[in-house]
Amino acid sequence: MPSTVDKGKKRGPGRPRTGIGKPVGLRLYPELERRVDAWASKQPDTPGRPEAIRRLIELALTGKSKKEKQGNK
Repeated sequence: MPSTVDKGKKRGPGRPRTGIGKPVGLRLYPELERRVDAWASKQPDTPGRPEAIRRLIELALTGKSKKEKQGNK
């Protein structure tokens, strides 16, 4: 029986890289996930969950958001 995989075709290089940072796996309990999503929905640009988590980490570590930092330069 012949294989279902076509060995004559070469696969492409794959999905292009999307960023320069290291990917980090994270599990959120449902309550924390809801809180992150609620916070994100209140932001003017409604960021997705990954961006919301990045912003919240930035706030926690520096006490300032990226926008506040850029305004102080």
